[in-house]
Amino acid sequence: MEEPATPAPSYRALLAVPSLGRVLLSMQVSRIAQSMISIVMILFALQRYDSPQLAGAVAFASVAPGLFISPIAGALLDRHGRVRLIILDYVVVTVTLLLVATLSLSNHLPAALLVAIASVSSLTGPLSSSGLRSLFPLMVPKHLWERVNAVDSNGWVLATVVGAPMGALLSQLLGFEAAMACIATAYAAAALVMFGAPDPRTDVASSGSLLRDAWLGLVYTWQNRTLRSLAISLSVMNLSGGMVEIVVPVLVLKHLGMGQEMVGYMFGLMGAFGVVSAFLSGRVKTEGRERRMILIPALVFTLATAFLLWPGSLIPIALSMAIGGLANGPMDIAMFTLRQRKTDPAWMGRAFTVSMNLNFSGFPIGAAITGVMLTVWPAEVAIVFGVAANALGALLGYLLIPRADDDAVASSAGASTT
Repeated sequence: MEEPATPAPSYRALLAVPSLGRVLLSMQVSRIAQSMISIVMILFALQRYDSPQLAGAVAFASVAPGLFISPIAGALLDRHGRVRLIILDYVVVTVTLLLVATLSLSNHLPAALLVAIASVSSLTGPLSSSGLRSLFPLMVPKHLWERVNAVDSNGWVLATVVGAPMGALLSQLLGFEAAMACIATAYAAAALVMFGAPDPRTDVASSGSLLRDAWLGLVYTWQNRTLRSLAISLSVMNLSGGMVEIVVPVLVLKHLGMGQEMVGYMFGLMGAFGVVSAFLSGRVKTEGRERRMILIPALVFTLATAFLLWPGSLIPIALSMAIGGLANGPMDIAMFTLRQRKTDPAWMGRAFTVSMNLNFSGFPIGAAITGVMLTVWPAEVAIVFGVAANALGALLGYLLIPRADDDAVASSAGASTT
């Protein structure tokens, strides 16, 4: 008896996956809000406090504490499901944004308190970011993974297209506090849309202890050769991403004397080129090509960062952001798909959370380092730091990411520790 043929993968087929539409809608609203708050908080620190160092500290605090507790977040996702914990993060961000806006309006927001609130808000961040990414391979058939990964990647870049300019423009027109209130409303809406969505469950490789499960997730991820290689190379590359987050606003506002909205337009330009890149890349079968689809964009990112050294106008900044957006699509999709295929479903919550946060760990560190650099040296020094980080990350990827794509899931660490 012949087995039924697997339907041809298409973006249209994603619409037939039950409840995926509402999950994607909630994801998109929250990511637009996240893109808005990222740019608003950087501009808030630069304009209200006139401090690149504080901007770097806020960017660090908005991410780093969540990175440190990501193994625990991953264990919670595996043990207790994803939807309710995603909603929890949205509620926490809503409350903290309203708190910052209220304290700022009443002139009771010293710089140290702003950093402290950003730190608290970041603690639940991995619940939504990793929760969504580990939810997709559980909801979506395997033959549609490239398509849903393209939508996932495009969720970020489309959020940048819309969110960064919108956040900068709202801050310019309404003030920072009103902009934060608007963003808080968007997070609350995302929570409402997500409420009641089904939460697929899987067999969980659990020890019965939350802390031990968190530790085993860290061990599993580190002993998985592919996930470890991605963590080392991408964390170094993301030092440059943190640099760009601080340097581009400083170049536009301080060096070129342009308005806040232009900062948003520059990040929106990166997102616009990323949208096209991600959708086209999502049509490519990535299996066996992931390594190449990661390494080539890594080299392109190095070139794009170097364009920021071209002085004197907005053109090099625009070129840098556009080229970076083009490179982002294939890299994201190849990385997402490779991680999905290399992770046992019983470990997806923990492995995805640890992997994602290790990959991204360079971003807050790069932002913090850049903020300090800009108080001591010219912006060109920070840009050279970013170029070097991209080049080193690409070299590490070339040396470490496995050349042969072995489809066997690297679960020996999980088997030996349970």
